[in-house]
Amino acid sequence: MSRIAQLLQNPLQLLYVLPAILIGLTVHEWAHAYAAYRLGDPTARNLGRMTLNPLAHVDPIGFIMLLLIGFGWARPVPINPRNFKNYKRDEIIVSLAGIFTNLLTAFVFSFVYVAGVLKWGLATNTAFMSIFGSIITINLALAIFNLIPIYPLDGSHVLEVLLAHKIPRFVMFLRQYGQWILLGLLLLGVVSTVLGYLVSGITSGFFTVAAWFVNLF
Repeated sequence: MSRIAQLLQNPLQLLYVLPAILIGLTVHEWAHAYAAYRLGDPTARNLGRMTLNPLAHVDPIGFIMLLLIGFGWARPVPINPRNFKNYKRDEIIVSLAGIFTNLLTAFVFSFVYVAGVLKWGLATNTAFMSIFGSIITINLALAIFNLIPIYPLDGSHVLEVLLAHKIPRFVMFLRQYGQWILLGLLLLGVVSTVLGYLVSGITSGFFTVAAWFVNLF
């Protein structure tokens, strides 16, 4: 509710956060589709999902949830694992592709943010700081959140591939009850607490690297 209150107090924040959400969701889902296509599965491409057009990926309810409370989702990218040459390897690559792309996006925009502060005199420009800060934060949050090995997040697909034949009952338990476990962790604030700590730490690291590079010029 605190996030909603902040948005109501400062409606401009909606405009600042909007590009970050669209970029984060779009590159994440595009990466899944592109990785699957490169590994032999054209399903997502044939359905128009291998695109950087946000309209192809945004789920209205998930988008509003992400905007208002900080947690949401996009439309899942359809994958047909039968088209993969190496099922285990390719399934893991596709599952991690979105996470990696969000991390890369945050890293790249860290350079823009730091350059704006150190070189372009934009440290007092609210729009610049808010928009680019949000792009970094939301992409990192999406990457870390999707690493959680609980269904239906990307991390759960990696866990299933690695453990399905070793401990099938545990995997089936997570598949059946994972969304409720995840909801419980969200309501208890566990996810937001851990996420905030990790996002802050990684952002600091990215800024340190970006500052070192920018100061070379």
